[in-house]
Amino acid sequence: MEVGDVRRRLTAAIEKAKRTAQERRARVAEAEKQYAVFLDNVAVPMVRNMGAALRAEGLLFTVSTPGGAVRLQSDKTREDFIEIGFDAAADPPEVVVRVSRVRGSRTLTDERPIKPGISPAGIADEDVLTFLLDAIDPWLQR
Repeated sequence: MEVGDVRRRLTAAIEKAKRTAQERRARVAEAEKQYAVFLDNVAVPMVRNMGAALRAEGLLFTVSTPGGAVRLQSDKTREDFIEIGFDAAADPPEVVVRVSRVRGSRTLTDERPIKPGISPAGIADEDVLTFLLDAIDPWLQR
């Protein structure tokens, strides 16, 4: 193969990579805007409602909003929490939930999307509630 052919193909690959990166940046920017709305209008109110309901049942959890996320944390152990955040590295970017709980001397951590492949705008309060009820189950069993 001649150098000219290699160079043409390399130039085409570079242009394609630039276009792909630019399109990805645009998707991430749009998803970040949607996530901010989702966080304010869906996630934070739902997690606050869950925290209030847990307290009413005698399970002590605190709700906090650390930079761009919302966390439901056990008052007993700092490492026991459920946190809703945003994963901009995923393609497409998505809302993820990180669940951390202490079991003996081990800390078990799990991170998964609320709805895989769905933009933040496509996630409803019912989806968040269903996910939270599933994630909180280990603490309810104690």
